[in-house]
Amino acid sequence: MSILQNKIDFAAIVSVTRANINGDPLNGNRPREDYDGHGIFSDVAVKRKLRNRLQDLGECIFVQSDDRSNDGYKSLKDRADGYEEFKAEMGKGKKADRDKCMQIACRKWFDVRAFGQVFAFKGDEVSVGVRGPVSVQQAVSVSPIDIVDMQITKSVNSEAGKSGKSSDTMGMKHYVNFGLYVIRGSINCQLAEKTGFTHEDAEKFKEALRTLFENDASSARPEGSCEVCRVYWWEHGEKTPRETSAMIHRALHITPKKDVPQAFNDYEIDLKPTECVPEIIDLV
Repeated sequence: MSILQNKIDFAAIVSVTRANINGDPLNGNRPREDYDGHGIFSDVAVKRKLRNRLQDLGECIFVQSDDRSNDGYKSLKDRADGYEEFKAEMGKGKKADRDKCMQIACRKWFDVRAFGQVFAFKGDEVSVGVRGPVSVQQAVSVSPIDIVDMQITKSVNSEAGKSGKSSDTMGMKHYVNFGLYVIRGSINCQLAEKTGFTHEDAEKFKEALRTLFENDASSARPEGSCEVCRVYWWEHGEKTPRETSAMIHRALHITPKKDVPQAFNDYEIDLKPTECVPEIIDLV
């Protein structure tokens, strides 16, 4: 497998219909929004879904959700200690070779060589930091979102011995009526060389981005309510192209054709010409 030699920029347009794509736990789990009313899909949440998809695609993932753990480990430290080669090098304490630890971790775990990771656990004498080549921005909705708050009830008490309905039978559910979000990011070749991120890894990452919401359904995100509508994939001809990521991302313009857009087709998408011609993957 060949180390990635061509810088990559990417963008994914995501539609959300009557779903909560990313709730804020500090605000009653209401969909995240900025002060101008635009919806926010945090970079952390995007990478969580990418990790889940990569795991589904058979890749070895270090930062696994507890409910999706497929190796029996219940913590990151347990998972790190369970990899004998990595544990042996880390176990050398201050004599541990940090570069070797990084290389061992990157060979094992896809998300470490893609996004990076900090290995700093209680009891270890040394910590290892890995900078990954894949960077993902916060996804922001093109238009302000309309958040619907709905009160819900349960038909049964959580505990026995109570007459009538208890207070825990009442709750709230929040969702975005409709929103069109844009995920933007890049893959850096210089960092790819350090972590061993390959061209084949980039193709697997593109597939994970394209299928971001597969196996992701929940009561907050019913099946089909969140959808990747289109992916733009700019693969440059060199490691450090003349066109910066900012220039590439500015080339994509999305504007509403209606005052209150309700679907992907209610937006006008304009892609200005760039030296690097993107691969465009239409999914709707």
